[in-house]
Amino acid sequence: MIKIYKTNAEENPIIEEKQEIERNCWINVIKPTQEEIELLSKSIGISEMDLAKFLDEEEQARTEVEDNYRLIVLDIPTFEKHTTYNVSVTVPLVILQVNDEYIVTMCTKETDIFNDFIQGKVKNFYTEKKSRFTIQIMLKVASGYIKDLEKINEETNKSEKSLKKSTSNNDLLKLMHLQKSLVYFSTSLRSNDIVLEKLQKTNLIPLYEEDIDVLEDVIIENQQAIEMASIYSSILSSTIEVFGTIISNNLNKIMKFLAGLTIVISIPTIVASFMGMNVPLGMFSDNPLSFFIIFLLSIILSIIAAVILKNKNML
Repeated sequence: MIKIYKTNAEENPIIEEKQEIERNCWINVIKPTQEEIELLSKSIGISEMDLAKFLDEEEQARTEVEDNYRLIVLDIPTFEKHTTYNVSVTVPLVILQVNDEYIVTMCTKETDIFNDFIQGKVKNFYTEKKSRFTIQIMLKVASGYIKDLEKINEETNKSEKSLKKSTSNNDLLKLMHLQKSLVYFSTSLRSNDIVLEKLQKTNLIPLYEEDIDVLEDVIIENQQAIEMASIYSSILSSTIEVFGTIISNNLNKIMKFLAGLTIVISIPTIVASFMGMNVPLGMFSDNPLSFFIIFLLSIILSIIAAVILKNKNML
């Protein structure tokens, strides 16, 4: 899918969707087909091979400068839908400034990063101010990470409360997936941080004073997200470890209880086995109360065993 947008005024800009590529427009490319890649290649003068390479889902966060374009690749948060859980992952977002004429954004998955831009909710957003637009996108990416990290923390708290009531495999698996998401986020945020520092220290894209201030805000926001991811990951690891210990401890208690119960139940069986042997039993042989005596003896021995085991916390 290729969408073309352009702001139509310097003051109080309104973003409009265009049918054809114009100078100073924004070309938003989401999950393009091969035909769309070919069309884009002809329109902006970048080879199909390069465009296909940029759309590789394993593309690392980086920067690159060529004769006719400047490239910035960032990792952005998104979701993968599974049967039971939605797993947070990251995918590359490609930002291209082409010949100082167009700005192109490319991604292999749907993302809500651009919703506020398309709806005209971003202050001082102009498609012709490519460097500022690029930094505004970065700010939205950093903010998106923080929002998703807060959601992960909420899901962790819900699963923790559920596990306190009853141990469920689904809750444990959910915690495992949340931990996996935090690993993706931590790695991607650190990669993005390297790109941001490079933009700050080099002249990769031309920056005005206002742009530098916004870039500093982006760096602070990204570093905050890195700290949040680190903290939440530590908390989640501790939570999983604690609940693993609790589950193991509960299993040990059950096994101790069953072992003690087996001992108590086996005592009447042992007594009955001895008394049931085909050998002379003396006075028990002709005593009409022998059954009741043996039964009472078994109960007494079982009670004594139960008391002893109870004192040893086995029952």
